[in-house]
Amino acid sequence: MREVVQRGLYYDELEQGVVYRHRPGRTLTEADDVLFSTLTMNHQALHLDAAWAATQPFGQRLVNSMMTLSTLVGLSVGQVTQGTIVANLGFREVEFPRPLFHGDTLYAETEVVEKRLSASRPGQGVVTLEHRGHNQDGVLVARAVRTALFWTRAAHEAAPAPVPDDARPPGAPTGPGVVGTAGADPGDSPGLGEHAAGVHEPVLERGDEESAW
Repeated sequence: MREVVQRGLYYDELEQGVVYRHRPGRTLTEADDVLFSTLTMNHQALHLDAAWAATQPFGQRLVNSMMTLSTLVGLSVGQVTQGTIVANLGFREVEFPRPLFHGDTLYAETEVVEKRLSASRPGQGVVTLEHRGHNQDGVLVARAVRTALFWTRAAHEAAPAPVPDDARPPGAPTGPGVVGTAGADPGDSPGLGEHAAGVHEPVLERGDEESAW
């Protein structure tokens, strides 16, 4: 039986200049906004106090812009980055030209601005993405430019699988950077260990984006 696993796009599948439109959109409700704001300790009255917000320039509460940003990026995951990304490297630009209100629907699209293979991590590449969000009336409400580290398909398929913590022998290193073959004898498997086969957790220092990747 042939199986197809849902995933995003690998570095070699992403095309510069192509715009990927993500569906469905996400209607942001009052409950969403209140929960997100309180979970993140953001007690801004513009999100929580309807009576006070009614006296302000927009006349009503605004959707927390951090939730707008999170949703904007989240809407792109299934089509672009699910299972194909190594790490999110950072955001260069974030702006919110117009507000979102409770009950508005956010629609997202992602454009591949530029891409290049990593100079220091074979089988991976740095991609610059521009995410744009529009409301149900087609008005631009959010824009974000970010860089992300993607796998190439061949490298990802050839990479050793992570070993679950409970499958490692006592005293072996643990954590997401440890790779190898589950159940293998550690003496026989060069994949076990944090730096085996050049696989390790990505680290990016401030100002080193170009040189480190």
